[in-house]
Amino acid sequence: MTAVEAAPPVAAPQTREITYAEALNEALREEMRRDPNVFVMGEDVAVWGGGGIFGVTKALVEEFGTERVRDTPISEEAIAAVAVGAAATGSRPVAEIMYVDFIGLAMEPIVNQAAKLRYMFGGKAKVPMVIRAQEGAGRGNAAQHSQSLEAWFCHIPGLKVVTPSTPADAKGLLKSAIRDDNPVIFLEHKVLYFSKGPVPQEEYTVPLGVADVKRVGQHVTVVGVHTMVGKALKAAEQLAEEGIELEVIDPRTLVPLDEETIVESVKKTGRLIVSHEAYTRGGYGAEIIARVVDTAFDYLDAPPIRVCARNVPVPYSAVLETAALPQVEDLVAAARALVRNER
Repeated sequence: MTAVEAAPPVAAPQTREITYAEALNEALREEMRRDPNVFVMGEDVAVWGGGGIFGVTKALVEEFGTERVRDTPISEEAIAAVAVGAAATGSRPVAEIMYVDFIGLAMEPIVNQAAKLRYMFGGKAKVPMVIRAQEGAGRGNAAQHSQSLEAWFCHIPGLKVVTPSTPADAKGLLKSAIRDDNPVIFLEHKVLYFSKGPVPQEEYTVPLGVADVKRVGQHVTVVGVHTMVGKALKAAEQLAEEGIELEVIDPRTLVPLDEETIVESVKKTGRLIVSHEAYTRGGYGAEIIARVVDTAFDYLDAPPIRVCARNVPVPYSAVLETAALPQVEDLVAAARALVRNER
């Protein structure tokens, strides 16, 4: 027998391909099993809807019952207000707003109550609630069901804002959001619900406030939100054939924002593109650019570019909707322009 025995081999992490919606469902199920204070509420999430319009809460009511998976009236204000009260008194509600476009009806309890309670009570009150909503365009749902409104919530101190783009991130971030003692606006993209990706089988979380570099490059930094991460990766594949390397960053959470990862990338590349489906005017991309300019202005070799949606209501027509939204070719053109300015 040798003096030092070889260590047993470590099993590689097990992953499988599941959809974005399935990953969110797993996160809810695991957190409800882990913590009896977690409950789900929203329109058609339980008995009547069979898991909501995209199946995220599918079969939860069969396991946890109607006390912890609650169908609500069609009232966004009531859903948010009940969630605030439940969170302030010891529960951990996960409330679903069916379409983010309707969240304007719930802004008073979210903005004036959830976001401010902990501050106004000197930290003695906690509001551990998650508001889930789906946003984004690309399905022909027209102007009232296709908006990306993340900038509304990023503007309000006291709210955290999460925008996952992959199934693995969606699951890990939702678990972290549910465990957080602050109100979290968790924005899912409707086009991503049926996209598939590798998700670990073992227990894991993704911390809020940590960006992910989806692709390493040296010529242009692209910060994308939701679907624009995938489009940026496609643009990177095209541009690589021309010798232009994009570094693609998914912030994953907009509040808190991992400013350090973005700034360090820009210091390397000297060029920045920010891209989201939200309207260009007043979009969160401008905030990202402002922070980079504040801290890394001397490293920029060209002015940053926003590749975002046009400032028009999202059209119903498929052709017009495509024209209104940022596309892969828009990212390609922007990156070429930045690099050619340097040349």
